[in-house]
Amino acid sequence: MHALDNVIWQALTTRQTEFAEIVGRARRFVPEVTSLTAFAEPNEEGYASLGGLVGAGGKAAVFLDHPYRERAGWSVVGGAPLLEMVCDNGTAVPANPACSLPQITELGPQDSPEMVKLAALTKPGPFGSRTHELGTYLGIRSDGALVAMAGERLKVPGYTEVSAVCTHPEHTGKGYAQVLMKELMRRIRSRGETPFLHVREDNVRAVQIYERLGFQVRVLLHYVLLRRD
Repeated sequence: MHALDNVIWQALTTRQTEFAEIVGRARRFVPEVTSLTAFAEPNEEGYASLGGLVGAGGKAAVFLDHPYRERAGWSVVGGAPLLEMVCDNGTAVPANPACSLPQITELGPQDSPEMVKLAALTKPGPFGSRTHELGTYLGIRSDGALVAMAGERLKVPGYTEVSAVCTHPEHTGKGYAQVLMKELMRRIRSRGETPFLHVREDNVRAVQIYERLGFQVRVLLHYVLLRRD
């Protein structure tokens, strides 16, 4: 089994167990951290455990290897095909000349309200009031306001996910996302780990940017947000 197979489950059973809530064969992150949820296998036992974990009316955001098939007791709220991309090429991201870099700020608990607000505006994926606890989060400010950010989310042995890459619509086209990603990737590699990420398959512009940074598609996944009836 590859370290990135069933990656949410692997994160919650290896490097991020401190964030896990557990019922049977299902696990989820503490809801304030993120809505991501997983089971050991997408079978009857897995879905039964998932139902016990989220409760009646509860929601679960899962990654599946195959398109979701209708299942009694569950309703689909949303979802999309996702590309899982990995940057194995350690030389793919040259350092930016210092003179060309905007000032990068390390974000923390005091920045959480602004981070949640920016994520709600730009919709990079599930983001909660405690998501910043998952790893390093970096931001760029303009006139004091947070206008771009990126950070670390899922962590499994040997790999760290780059996530929440977003820029305020009034500040796109300035290269902020690439600057933040390059710095995160540099830090991840300095720990001897490999960066990876998830992106909607239909987000062609983002996919092209990630490919220029050295990321390559590893597998197609299916993100599904389910509600327990």
